Amino acid sequence: MSERHGEGTPTRRRGAALENAITDAAWEVLVEHGYNGFTYEAITARAGTSKPVLYRRWPQREDLLIATLTRYWRPLGIPDTGSLRQDALTLLRTVNAERDRTVILLRIQLADYFRETGTTFQDLRSRLHPTDQQPPFATLVDRAIKRGELTDVPRPDRVVNLPFDLVRHDMLMAMGAVPDEVIVDIVDTVWLPLLDLSSRGAHAGH
Repeated sequence: MSERHGEGTPTRRRGAALENAITDAAWEVLVEHGYNGFTYEAITARAGTSKPVLYRRWPQREDLLIATLTRYWRPLGIPDTGSLRQDALTLLRTVNAERDRTVILLRIQLADYFRETGTTFQDLRSRLHPTDQQPPFATLVDRAIKRGELTDVPRPDRVVNLPFDLVRHDMLMAMGAVPDEVIVDIVDTVWLPLLDLSSRGAHAGH
């Protein structure tokens, strides 16, 4: 597995350079052919390497799949604008701009993987992110509590994470990015009032 540079001196890809070349090729194969076409034969042909090279690093096809997705499914940056509303809008707009194609792609191209393994998209997301990393919207709510924008009361995870779930649902229904007015409506009409209602409900219970 050599490449030529300069005066034709052969060089070999090793370490991170080799693994990046393989996961790049694996991502391209997944995008073009889905999980059924995500074979070591197709990936080695695309990467210009051999199957033993892959098996030494990733003994199972699922190992290579997770390594590939981990490289391409990077955690989102969490905004800190000083305002819960603006933080939420900024985060959702980033998701809308950067994740729409990837979310749809993975839902479609990995359908056979989910059927074969009996797992869900949520299970996959938990494998791609550290277990000690709280969801982005939980971080936004915690910051808002510290700033005094929200009362410090228990809130259901489903309520806290609702904006992301709604935007992702709309992406899948539309098979693409959603209009910005939908994002604003989710934050202003659904989420912020619901956070306040959950606060009142918690106080009413005491």
